[in-house]
Amino acid sequence: MFLVAPGANVDLASFSFQVPMFGSSAKDQAAASSCPPPLTVQDAQRITRFKEGAGRDPRDVVFEAAMVSAGTACTMGRNKLEVDVVMRIAVNAGPSVAGGVTRVPFFVRVLDASGNVVQGIDELADYKISPTSPRGMTDETVAVTLPFSELRELGGYRIAVGLKPSQQELDYNRRASVR
Repeated sequence: MFLVAPGANVDLASFSFQVPMFGSSAKDQAAASSCPPPLTVQDAQRITRFKEGAGRDPRDVVFEAAMVSAGTACTMGRNKLEVDVVMRIAVNAGPSVAGGVTRVPFFVRVLDASGNVVQGIDELADYKISPTSPRGMTDETVAVTLPFSELRELGGYRIAVGLKPSQQELDYNRRASVR
């Protein structure tokens, strides 16, 4: 095992194994091993928003949004794990997009070992898309705290993430996935 002092110049390309750095404490290792990966809710990976009215053909699309990826980063505190949940969301303007801000709703839910929601956070990602600037992508970060008495309790937590479609948008997603 090699230890490298902070600020030391090392050509890491010449090593074919992992080089631990000073500062990697047992607390940091516990946080990394206890950090729950996010679970993306299947029906909440995309939203197709249509303009108001009865039309539902491609000309009526205001925007389409998709959750591209999600991840977590954790920091161990005294009897708590601080979790930053990061979701990458992409949005594309449709033919019926109007000027102004497009708001894409998304959520984070923390579930306990019994599957009960113990924390729920709803947020909005804002994009300025238009016919001349039709695409946007952001990394949205939401902080949650997982309390524990014993480290093993952290294994019971699950973090669910997704976009938050309306019932009409959810029905559209389900019909589109059957095709």
